[in-house]
Amino acid sequence: MSLAGDRALIDRFLEMMAAEAGAAPNTIAAYRSDLSLASQALDGNLVEADAAAIETLAGGWSSLSRSTVGRKSASLRRFYAFLADEGHRPDDPGKALPRPGTARPLPKVLSHADVDRLFAAVAEREERDPLDPNDLRLSALFELLYGSGLRATELVSLPRNAVHPDRPFLILRGKGGRERLVPISDRARAAVAVWRMHVPADRAWLFPSGKGHLSRIRLYQVVKALAADAGISPDRVSPHVLRHAFATHLLAGGADLRALQSMLGHADIATTEIYTHVDASRLVELVNARHPLADMPVDRRQVDLAPREP
Repeated sequence: MSLAGDRALIDRFLEMMAAEAGAAPNTIAAYRSDLSLASQALDGNLVEADAAAIETLAGGWSSLSRSTVGRKSASLRRFYAFLADEGHRPDDPGKALPRPGTARPLPKVLSHADVDRLFAAVAEREERDPLDPNDLRLSALFELLYGSGLRATELVSLPRNAVHPDRPFLILRGKGGRERLVPISDRARAAVAVWRMHVPADRAWLFPSGKGHLSRIRLYQVVKALAADAGISPDRVSPHVLRHAFATHLLAGGADLRALQSMLGHADIATTEIYTHVDASRLVELVNARHPLADMPVDRRQVDLAPREP
């Protein structure tokens, strides 16, 4: 690999960050700087660097602040995860990077009301006369994004017959080649069935575009446009944010964290745990209502929750 080779894949990664994760321009600029400097330090071998090379690179950050180290590590970890996901590497060496212990930022969150407004905007489009088939495509895209928590790449690259009308799940091959089962709601299957009638039988993809399938950038644009129609700031909505909403709302509704981990395709439960930022009162309610000891009488000789006079 060379500096030019590194640069080409860095550009593709940043394009993905803008399209799928909705990263702000300042974030993109910081990632570009971090990755370019790392590529130069490794003589153009950033893409192919092994764990030892990465550890050596990180060793040069000892004089930097914790926040700067955290940002550089995050930039590289996301870059290597992208390379593994896209098949440019058979492994993900990001584990060799330091984690300085800075607080992990919470994902952007959409409320149930926000999601209702988005789907109301979809329904309004479907009622237009004459009907635009692209609005049927939009309905299928949104039902799968929010209803199944698919990654943008997984969604746009679905084969034409991936969603079966009589099978309420998908089997996907995600990051690292891991297979997972993803539930598909009745609403999503119905929306896909209607849209598929407008997809030529000889097309390989469920969401075709040109000679291939819908791009992540185009999906990003479609989602932003719908957010504007729904009266929601486009900065708050992206395909990745809808995946977050799927996870957050399921967990808030009492879903099991391990089941959610499986549905999202996370290799590490720690990644899924970021969604435990649900209302504290909801967690207290779950403990009080569902814990095995919830129905047992309390021995007030051992504990008294009433305040005592000083």
